Amino acid sequence: MPIRLIATDLDGTLLRRDLSVSPRTRRALDGVRARGLEVVPVTARQPEGLRLIAGQAGMTGWAVCSNGALGLHLGTGEILFENLLESGTQRKLAVAITARVPGTVFVSVRDAGTVFVAQRGYSELAQYTDHKRDPGSLGGFTLEEVVARPSLKLALRHPELSPPELLAQVHSLGLSGFHATHSGAPFVEVAAQGVTKASGVARLCTHLGIAKSEVMAFGDAPNDVEMLAWAGHGVAMGNADPEARTAADEVALTNEEDGVAVVLEQLLVGG
Repeated sequence: MPIRLIATDLDGTLLRRDLSVSPRTRRALDGVRARGLEVVPVTARQPEGLRLIAGQAGMTGWAVCSNGALGLHLGTGEILFENLLESGTQRKLAVAITARVPGTVFVSVRDAGTVFVAQRGYSELAQYTDHKRDPGSLGGFTLEEVVARPSLKLALRHPELSPPELLAQVHSLGLSGFHATHSGAPFVEVAAQGVTKASGVARLCTHLGIAKSEVMAFGDAPNDVEMLAWAGHGVAMGNADPEARTAADEVALTNEEDGVAVVLEQLLVGG
C-alpha cells in the first residue's frame, strides 16, 4: 500500500542542531506534498513552539503536539482533539515522586498549550529553549496550584538527576493513570494514560481516512518509540536513541546529514 502521510518529529529529526530546516529537506518536503502526501509534524512542542519553525518547513496543515495529546490545524486553528491528564492523577504522582526524590519541581501545560503554570523553583532551572518562552513568564506557584487543573502535559525536573534518571524513579513508583516519557529535553514529560505520539497520529489518520500501513514516521528519541513501532514504516535517525532504533524498520542518516530528506527522495523515486 503506498504511503499517504509522513509523520515527522522535529528536534533531532527534521531539524538540524541549530534548529534550521536545510534547503535539501525543504525541497524533499515540498516534493512529497506535490505528490499529494500529508506532511504532519508530530512533536513534544506546543503550538507556539511549533510555529517558530513551521514556516521553514512549509507546514500549514495538521499537526500533532504535546507528545500526541493535542491535534490541531496550523492554518485554521481548529482543534481536532485535546487529551488531558486529570488533576487527581497529577496530584498522586507529584506527592509520590517528591517523597521519593525531594527537590523535584513541576510545570503544568494547559489550554491547548498556551498556558504554563510552574511551581516555585522551576523557572530557576529552565532556559528559553526548554519551552520556547521566557522562564520568567512561567510563574511561581504552589504545587497544589500546579496540579489543581487538568494538564495537557505535566513536566517535572530535578536540579541534579537527568531526565532518564528521573523517569526511572517515576516508573519505580508503580503508579498508573499516566504515560511518562522524555524527548531529550531536560525534563520528564507526563500525559494521560495511553497518550503517545502514536495515539495522536492514529487519531488524525482516522479523521483523514488513512490506514497506519500508509504512514511513514520519522523520529529519534524515546518519546518517538511508540510512533515508530505503530507506523507502516518507521524510520529512526542515525543519531537516534537505542530504543528508537530498535522500534524502527529502518535507520536513516543523522539529522545533520539530512536523513529525512534522503529517505523522502528515495520515496519519490520509488513512487
